[in-house]
Amino acid sequence: MTYLTQVAIDFASVVRLGIRDVYDWHQRAWQCFPDRDGRPRDFLIRLDRKDAGFQLLIVSPTAPSRPDWCLPESWRGPKQIPPGYFQRSRYRFQLCANPTKKVAVQKPGGGFTKNGRREPLTGREELVAWIRRKGEQSGFVVEESSLRTIPRGREYFEKKGSRGLHSSVEYQGLLVVTDPTKFHDAFTRGIGSAKAFGFGLLVLAPVSAPV
Repeated sequence: MTYLTQVAIDFASVVRLGIRDVYDWHQRAWQCFPDRDGRPRDFLIRLDRKDAGFQLLIVSPTAPSRPDWCLPESWRGPKQIPPGYFQRSRYRFQLCANPTKKVAVQKPGGGFTKNGRREPLTGREELVAWIRRKGEQSGFVVEESSLRTIPRGREYFEKKGSRGLHSSVEYQGLLVVTDPTKFHDAFTRGIGSAKAFGFGLLVLAPVSAPV
């Protein structure tokens, strides 16, 4: 089963709760899944700024619980997504992603580090190639004539005294499903890196009848 939950929080409540960055949102989202100490994260989130505040979307395999910091009127769901929702051939989609590439880093004494470092992709050609590659891995093809790549800026955060940075890009367009099993798996697991910080959740709207 897959559940969708929406949380609407006004700006005053965000200030009152002391939510400053994406890591704070990450921690608040964890509070929707109590008694999970030591278990890996299996849910996705997406944060959007609205006229009156913020909207937090949560996709999860188990139903979350409304935490104390969320008022009842701000909590919508959880709503189970019917399996038939994923049995379409085409969807209009939105994806807030953190597209990066790995760059080799040379050691002071020569040679290169094992993992290198990740740098954000910025050019249109690189961004299109990234979503094309992720689509191949995730059971879909993007109709590139419909594709928009919209920079959402840099998002700084602080985690345990260290500062971090993500570069956010919004993808919008139409996609065609090529492998329903991989596609559903990508929806539940997310696409790309930094999924714990609000990236990788596909927002879908069917544009065709069930196949």
